[in-house]
Amino acid sequence: MLRRLGYNSTLHYLEGICELVLRESTLLPHPNPGLMSTEWLRRLAAVSPSMGLMLESTSGALLAPGAAHDEAPDKVPAKRLHTIREAGKLNIPFTTGLLIGIGETPADRIDTLLAIRELHRCYGHIQEVIVQNFRAKPDIPMRHWPEPSRGEMLRTVAVARLLMPDMNIQAPPNLSEPYYDDLLDAGINDWGGVSPLTPDFINPERPWPHLEQLRLVTEAKGCQLRQRLPVYPEFLPGALARGGLLAEKVKAAADAECYARRAA
Repeated sequence: MLRRLGYNSTLHYLEGICELVLRESTLLPHPNPGLMSTEWLRRLAAVSPSMGLMLESTSGALLAPGAAHDEAPDKVPAKRLHTIREAGKLNIPFTTGLLIGIGETPADRIDTLLAIRELHRCYGHIQEVIVQNFRAKPDIPMRHWPEPSRGEMLRTVAVARLLMPDMNIQAPPNLSEPYYDDLLDAGINDWGGVSPLTPDFINPERPWPHLEQLRLVTEAKGCQLRQRLPVYPEFLPGALARGGLLAEKVKAAADAECYARRAA
């Protein structure tokens, strides 16, 4: 199908779609296609201000037969770390994080956070760290796997904040309903890609909270809810420095504080 459309691979198609989005809309792409070579990181950086790849875990035990990453060669920790490292060498604002509750130990979670911290110390390109909790679904092999507890989730967020006090820490609110407000106390400062228009495509059975509800919950904790771009404010100058159509579109989308410009 892709060849009939003129693309040699999924990544060629993704590059074309990102360019189309930039050219014909006011949206900014944030691709997250998995493992990438240095060449593809460079190519996609020309059509997107930021990218992402979840590290998930540094635990090799998850690759064992019957474990969460069995028969998933693209989830070998060393391969994911390599992609994140190469993105750092290219100064690409990068989103990554860990997935908890898939068979890793508490020590594995700390190792994963430390690996992310070390990459950021080397290259300064990690714009946010996501702490995501596993939620079982009826149609997946791990449908009977126990989900991480509320306490595990909050502890992991708190440890992430202690290890990386200046990092943007994100946790999706819809996966921690109804206690997601506690995530603010644990240390997050970002809710992720909450949308009033589209569902969480990975977890469509768990709807986003309404934006007004999210605002009230956020303000009740002494925080302010603000809309940002896919590239965080502190990384936006680098995106503008790339020039061309990408810089033009990023500049048009950003306000004076490098957050999302409010519609007129």
